[in-house]
Amino acid sequence: MAERSTAAVDVADNSGNEPLTAQAAQATSDGVDTQNGRAADGPMPDKDGERTNAAPAAAPELHSGHKLARRYRLEECVTRVDGFSSWRAMDEKLRRAVGVHLMPADHARARSVLAAARSSALLGDPRFVQVLDAVEENDLVYVVHEWLPDATELTALLAAGPLEAHEAYQLVSQVSQAMAAAHREGLAHLRLTPSAILRTSTGQYRIRGLAVNAALRGITSETPQRADTEAIGALLYAALTQRWPYESDAYGLTGLPKGVGLIAPDQVRAGVHRGLGELAMRALANDGATASRQEPACTTPDELAKAVAAMPRIRPPEPAFTAPPEYQHTTYQQGNYGRPTPPGANTVQSRPVVPPPPPLQSRTGKVLKWGVAALLIAALGLGSWQLADRLLGRGNQQGNSGTSNNNTTSGGTDDNPKPPESAPLRITGASVFGKEPIKPEDADKAIDKNPDTAWITKIFYGYGGKFGNLDSYDDGSGIVVDLGSVQEVTGVNAEMLAAGHKVEVRAASPEASTPRGISDFPQELSKPGTAGKKLQATTDTPVKTRFVLIHITALPAAGDGDGFRGGVKEIQILGIGDQPTP
Repeated sequence: MAERSTAAVDVADNSGNEPLTAQAAQATSDGVDTQNGRAADGPMPDKDGERTNAAPAAAPELHSGHKLARRYRLEECVTRVDGFSSWRAMDEKLRRAVGVHLMPADHARARSVLAAARSSALLGDPRFVQVLDAVEENDLVYVVHEWLPDATELTALLAAGPLEAHEAYQLVSQVSQAMAAAHREGLAHLRLTPSAILRTSTGQYRIRGLAVNAALRGITSETPQRADTEAIGALLYAALTQRWPYESDAYGLTGLPKGVGLIAPDQVRAGVHRGLGELAMRALANDGATASRQEPACTTPDELAKAVAAMPRIRPPEPAFTAPPEYQHTTYQQGNYGRPTPPGANTVQSRPVVPPPPPLQSRTGKVLKWGVAALLIAALGLGSWQLADRLLGRGNQQGNSGTSNNNTTSGGTDDNPKPPESAPLRITGASVFGKEPIKPEDADKAIDKNPDTAWITKIFYGYGGKFGNLDSYDDGSGIVVDLGSVQEVTGVNAEMLAAGHKVEVRAASPEASTPRGISDFPQELSKPGTAGKKLQATTDTPVKTRFVLIHITALPAAGDGDGFRGGVKEIQILGIGDQPTP
C-alpha cells in the first residue's frame, strides 16, 4: 500500500459530520488523470451519466518549478481543462513522483473535489491509485495522488492488440472485485474508461480516479452501480475484440458497424473465449435489458465479480521454449581465461589442432574394408539371380494357361460385368450441421428441387468468414442429407448460394444412425477447397452410407458490406442404390 502523508488524514478528520461517502456518488472523469505523460481519451456515452455546466473559474496560472506546501514541485502540466489543471510533480520530502490536481478555491466544484478526495483517501484499498493529500491553501485547492512510473494504461495495451484470454480474465476479475469493495463503502466511479485502468509490471491492475475525477468533471448518475458495471463490461468487450462496444469510436478503438446494434464478441473477432464473451454481454446494457439471451444481466459490480468467480479457471498460456544457443568454441589458452595480457609480454600461440586420421587407414582396416565390399557384391548377385528366376517362372505359367488380361471388352463379359451407371438417389430429409445449427427450419429448402429457395446462413462480421475460428462453430456448418437407408453413393451435385465457399463433402459410416460431429463423417468424397456456384464431387469407388454432409468451413463475402454469408440452394446425391429418385 502506498504511503500517505498525514495531510490527507488531517483533511479527512476535519470534515465535520460529513459522512465518508459524501459526494462519492458523483465519482469520476474521463481524462484528468494521466500517466507517463499521456492525457486520457474522450468521454464515454452520456446515457449513464450527466455532466454539469463548466464552472466559470479559470485554471490557476502556475508554472513548472512552483512548489506547493514547500514540498510538491510542479514539473509538467499534462491536462488543463474545465477550470482545473493536472500536473506531474515531485515530492521532495519523500523523493518520489506524484500527480497533482489544481483548481481555484472559489471553483464551483472545489468543495465536492475535497469531499471526494477525503472519502477516497480513507478507503485505503491498494487496488486503487491512492490519494496522498487534499489541501486548501492560498486560494488553491489541490489533490495529490500516487504516480506509478512502471504502470501502463489499458489504452496503450489495447493499441497493440486484443488481450489474451487469461489476461482479459485477470482484468475483469480484479476490476470487478475492486469496484464491488468500493460500492460497499458508498463510492462509485462512473467513468471507468481504458485510460482509468493501469497495469503494473507485476500484472496487477490499478484503478485511478475513484470519486475525485467525477467531482472534477461534475459527473453524476442516478444508477451508479449499473453505470460502473456496464463500464466494466465495455472494458472486457474492448479487451477481447479491440473494438469499442458502441457505434462511436473512442479511446483509440474503432466502434461497432453502424446499424447492427450490440453484437457478440465472437462475431467481431475470431478466437474469442466464449465464457468471457458471454460475461461481457451480460454486463453491457442493451436498451435497458441484458444483451445475453441465455443468462440474466449483471447489474452491480458484486454480481459481476460473483459471475467471474463461478467461471472455470482460465489458465495462463504455456511459456514459449527457447532453444539454448549453440556451443561456441573459444580460442583462450588454458590458464589465461579472463586474464588480460600485460603490455609487452610475449604471447604464446596456441597449437593447431591436428585432425585425427580417417578411419580404416591401417593395414588391418584396409583388409576388413575390401572383405565387406566383396560380401556386398556377392549378396547383390545372388538376389538378382533369384528375382530373375521367379519372373521367368511366372511368365511360363501364364503362357501355359493360354489366358490374357487383354481379352476383356468394353461391354464386359460374364467374368467382368460392366459396372452399373450412377443415378440420382431419393433424399428423405435434411438437417443443419454444427454445434449451434444456423436456421435449422430452412434445411429442407436445400432439397426441395426449387432453385428459388435456399438455406442461407446469418451474416458474420470481422473475422474473414472462417467458421473454424469461432468457438460456437469450430466444426463449421452445412447441410446433412438423409437417404433413408444405407446406399452406395458415387457423387454429389450441389448449387451454392454464391461462389467462394470453403467446402468439402463427407459421408458417415454405414452403421451411423444420428451423426452429429465432424468425426462421425470419416469418409471423404471430396477434399476441402474453394467452390464455385456449382459444387461437384465424384468417387471412383462407391461409398456405402446413409448420411452425406456438405461441410462448409468458410463463407464468402456477403457483398453488401464487411460481413460474410453463404448457403445452399439445391443438393443432388448420385449412387447405384435401390432407391432411385421418383
